[in-house]
Amino acid sequence: MTKPLNIGLIGYGFMGRTHSNAYRQAPQFFECDVKPVLKACCARNEESIKAFAENWGYESYETDWRKLIARDDIDAVDICTPNNLHKEIAIAAAEAGKMILCEKPLAMDVAEGEEMCAAVEKAGVPNTVWYNYRRVPAVTLAKKLIDEGRLGRVFHYRANFLQDWTISEDLPQGGAALWRLDAKAAGSGVTGDLLAHCIDTALWLNGGIADVNAMTETFIKERVHQETGEKQAVTIDDACTFMCHFSNGSLGQFESTRYARGHKALYTWEINGENASIRWDLHDLHRLEYFDHNDESQVRGWRSVHVTDGDQPYMDHWWVPGLQIGYEHTFIHQVADFLQSISDAKPCSPTFRDALETQKVCDAVLKSADEKVWIGI
Repeated sequence: MTKPLNIGLIGYGFMGRTHSNAYRQAPQFFECDVKPVLKACCARNEESIKAFAENWGYESYETDWRKLIARDDIDAVDICTPNNLHKEIAIAAAEAGKMILCEKPLAMDVAEGEEMCAAVEKAGVPNTVWYNYRRVPAVTLAKKLIDEGRLGRVFHYRANFLQDWTISEDLPQGGAALWRLDAKAAGSGVTGDLLAHCIDTALWLNGGIADVNAMTETFIKERVHQETGEKQAVTIDDACTFMCHFSNGSLGQFESTRYARGHKALYTWEINGENASIRWDLHDLHRLEYFDHNDESQVRGWRSVHVTDGDQPYMDHWWVPGLQIGYEHTFIHQVADFLQSISDAKPCSPTFRDALETQKVCDAVLKSADEKVWIGI
């Protein structure tokens, strides 16, 4: 017999859609003792949130997130708001005894993240942060291979996340669609938006980061703010590059930018070890590239592993081998894992505390770029 989990979603943009789809799809493909119920969604614009609720099948809607959290029929609060609202909503939800699923990055900075961690840990409520790329089957397979020791000692980790959507000087900042360009809403630019994904994956695959040395650049210094209609200084980072030492002795190189013409969402990483190397590309997300030096020399080379078989992570829940899945499935996997964690009474990674480690690296990167020095984590 399944137990309902009443979901209260706050925010209805791009992430609100991906999460809503995941709640609807997860119980169709994964056997869970806990089944999500789309109980209520929330946003300030009543006309928009009403239409969103009707489209996705939410039973009701609110225009005040405080009212949603106060409802007795809400078990879990899903935070899909701009970053500057994460802390207040999460702490209120924790104090109300609600489970919490929060979009990334966890907070505006480490200080806020510490408060959020303290709140959920004091309340003892299940919590997780939507670093969805962990749930790409090929990335999860890479984690398995690394944990099995197939790479041996790791020497290098390199990652990049490249986009090109902010190059135009005419693009404004702020407002509902462009809050990521406003530091007051986002906290940072590509560091918190793009590099946070790279950093979370790196910490999960390769362990902790000891110190960083970074540089950032804001290419367009002023933009019109949509809410005021006036030109204001742009205070986010348009591009960021940093080097680091991992705790295991390996070296890291990371780059993110929104000024790489021709790239919409190029997220790649590669790990070089003593015995083997692996690499992954979001544009070909169902494949894991693998090089094993132990192979016979005559046939040694990079192999492309098509991650679609039933003995590979998550794939036994989907189609027949050879038929691949996509971006939206990573959120379905996270919902399924969260539901299972409730049944097992175990944490669902990354928890708030896990995500705080990524926040620490992001803060150190920004501080290093500002002070032009190495910063320890």
